[in-house]
Amino acid sequence: MHNRLFRRKDIKIMMQESGESGGLKRSLSANNLIALGIGAIVGTGIFVLTGQEAAAHAGPALTISFAISALGCILTAFCYAEFAAMIPLSGSVYSYSYATMGEFLAWFIGWDLVLEYLFACSTVAVGWSGYMVSLINGWGIEIPNHLTEATLIYSSEGWNFSGSIINFPAVFIVALVTVFLIGGIRQSAIINNIIVVIKVAVILLFIGFGLSYINVDNWTPYIPENTGEFGSFGWSGILRAAAVIFFAYLGFDALATAAQEARNPQRDMPKGILVSLIICAILYIMVTAVLTGIVHYKELGVSAPIAHAIDRVGAGLAWLSPFIKLGAIAGISSVILVMMLGQTRIYYAISRDGLLPKFFSQIHRKYKTPHKSTIFAGIVTALIAGLFPINVLSELVSIGTLMAFTIVCISVVVLRRTMPDLPRPFKTPMVPFLPILGALVCIIQMVALPWNTWLRLIGWMILGFILYFAYGRRHSKLRK
Repeated sequence: MHNRLFRRKDIKIMMQESGESGGLKRSLSANNLIALGIGAIVGTGIFVLTGQEAAAHAGPALTISFAISALGCILTAFCYAEFAAMIPLSGSVYSYSYATMGEFLAWFIGWDLVLEYLFACSTVAVGWSGYMVSLINGWGIEIPNHLTEATLIYSSEGWNFSGSIINFPAVFIVALVTVFLIGGIRQSAIINNIIVVIKVAVILLFIGFGLSYINVDNWTPYIPENTGEFGSFGWSGILRAAAVIFFAYLGFDALATAAQEARNPQRDMPKGILVSLIICAILYIMVTAVLTGIVHYKELGVSAPIAHAIDRVGAGLAWLSPFIKLGAIAGISSVILVMMLGQTRIYYAISRDGLLPKFFSQIHRKYKTPHKSTIFAGIVTALIAGLFPINVLSELVSIGTLMAFTIVCISVVVLRRTMPDLPRPFKTPMVPFLPILGALVCIIQMVALPWNTWLRLIGWMILGFILYFAYGRRHSKLRK
């Protein structure tokens, strides 16, 4: 029983499989990969959570939170780059774990990745809805609240109905992105490239013009005093904010799921992962500094903080407000696109190994995309985005992401010891020090998340174990 559960997939066979497309079309260049990375990273984290986390946990010191998260991500990104170049398969961490830790733990992390991408996509769709409603209201069109808010709300008293029917704009954008993804990866990448140019231009405009309106008094105190509760300002608040905004860097992880569709994955995957992450970390820290300088952090607990900051400035930046909202809507759209892409490729990879039904790995004859898993992902994501509030979703995404990153860091150390002679087109520097440090940074941030988030993660994992023993173990191709 033990041997069957922890039977590992032969990494040499996996490397041979990575040379094949598996029915997927190899059409992504290095620039496409960098743009996909930026497209996935720059979104809800910069347009929504910058304000909400500053208001609730860190204050102006949110810049430190973004720096801590960036450090953890960069350390992990080196490990991702080594695996993505060595085993360029669509399964990302799931595939890496199958080779290093065995089938049961691979399923465990694969199920964690489903949580990560499913709820990340839903979270971002809710953020998109907030900016779209704000933009439409600015045109004098009112959308009823019962069509723009989550059906359920969570408070200290537990779950309750909000009185809203569903968050319709969030459902709409997920449906639209699903249609684009079914149409093919190359077309989706072209749309993403255009969106990335728009949103980076808008962010640079905000930074450039916002600098003249900074009031340094808003940065004092830079680290607000802790209120006596863990995670409420002070250093514990900085760590709590770092843990929640961690999912804002999720893009390079999603990028690894597209490895099987890259033209030259051994050369281009490390470049795409590291370059996109570094660019986005710099943009995040700069935007946070300008935002908390323009408006006092206590006023930033809104769904569209950058738009709110511009409105507070008044006539001087009024012309920029519609561009910011359009840039945010476009930017968040590209995040949904890449997160949906990642989610469907995880289903595809797990299904190819027999741990999920064949339905999830069927490829469209014309478009060469896993169309059935894309439709399934679209339906489930739309329902979650329409029903649940953003704060619950973002914390679930963060804990799932941090767990995945920890496992990647540990896997690099394990594989270096067990299979030191494998060809590695890209090598993580300073092993084992750098991967262990990356794992520690992730674990510290996981500890900073609230206990009810851990309970939801445990509940999700129990559901995953039931699915594995009921279906996956009996249908595993490796077992057969």
